[in-house]
Amino acid sequence: MSHTTPATPRDAFDHLLAGNRRFAAGTSQHPHQDAARRADLASAQRPFAVLLGCSDSRLAAEIIFDQGLGDLFVVRTAGHAAGPEVLGSIEYGVSVLGCPLVVVLGHDACGAVAATRAAVADGTTARGYLRDVIERVTPSVLAAQAAGVNDDDGYIAAHVRHTVDFLMERSRELADQVAAERTAVVGLCYRLAEGTARLVASRGLDLASDPALRPGTAPTANSR
Repeated sequence: MSHTTPATPRDAFDHLLAGNRRFAAGTSQHPHQDAARRADLASAQRPFAVLLGCSDSRLAAEIIFDQGLGDLFVVRTAGHAAGPEVLGSIEYGVSVLGCPLVVVLGHDACGAVAATRAAVADGTTARGYLRDVIERVTPSVLAAQAAGVNDDDGYIAAHVRHTVDFLMERSRELADQVAAERTAVVGLCYRLAEGTARLVASRGLDLASDPALRPGTAPTANSR
């Protein structure tokens, strides 16, 4: 097992998916989780990816991608809702820490998306700060409805794609990094029961030549 930190967007993407395949197959290697790694990171960090994921307790990024200390710069909010603090955190990971990959990670049975769909259907308003989460997810739900989506997977994928678009549109720093080919942004949908992540959006990675990794397909055990 290589301990080299991936330096390019494609290397980082392949490294991340390889870890997910190990986890899904029950062959996790649990890298970078010992005392030596802890000591190496005491003075500095060099993660290879920024991961914006849902706060759902079943979506622990380092576990489902078989990574360890210092590998991922993780930002988690309910429904991976993105506001100024999230944008600033992602920009820090990209521009200060030099991460070559940004990942938006959604999942099936997402409570935030379900609550937003219910709020849109009923015309209700959530109490407290949950209202802010629903308001940030609402544009994704409305876009999915306008596109004729009528299933849970479709709504989750639409929300992931909308979040990728939101990050690129709102963060000039991130867009510039992608344009300069220093980083890429991908959107993944995770299946809770299977433990697998599939690609649904990509900015800055040319995956057209790899059918197994085109957006909307799920990597298999034999794919890169």
